Amino acid sequence: MSVNEEVFSKVQSALVDALGVDDDEVTPEATIVGDLEAESIDFLDIVFKLEKAFGIKIQTEELFPKDILTEGTYVQDGKVNSNGLSELKRRMPWADLSKFEANPRIQDFGDLLTVSDLCRYVQSKLA
Repeated sequence: MSVNEEVFSKVQSALVDALGVDDDEVTPEATIVGDLEAESIDFLDIVFKLEKAFGIKIQTEELFPKDILTEGTYVQDGKVNSNGLSELKRRMPWADLSKFEANPRIQDFGDLLTVSDLCRYVQSKLA
């Protein structure tokens, strides 16, 4: 799914406002945590701003399925197992999980979500 320009513009504005970053830092490839330095508290503000900008309701679990990262069914030796990866793909079809699949360490999951992923998520909610 390609990213709609209007959706990208609104997501970019929400991230600039919530994180205090510059427009040019919010590129489609930028990771929300690693590149834009969002912290867990920032996600509440991001979700609020996206809900307001697009008139949608966002469940935090849709963006961050924490249960997959904590349940023994999905985790083994600090990594998400094949069952967990399958479940992540099912719940997050809008996210590019290819880098995470190569080395699915739980501690790296937070640095997975890109601006493009967030745009594709919003587009899926609008569809």
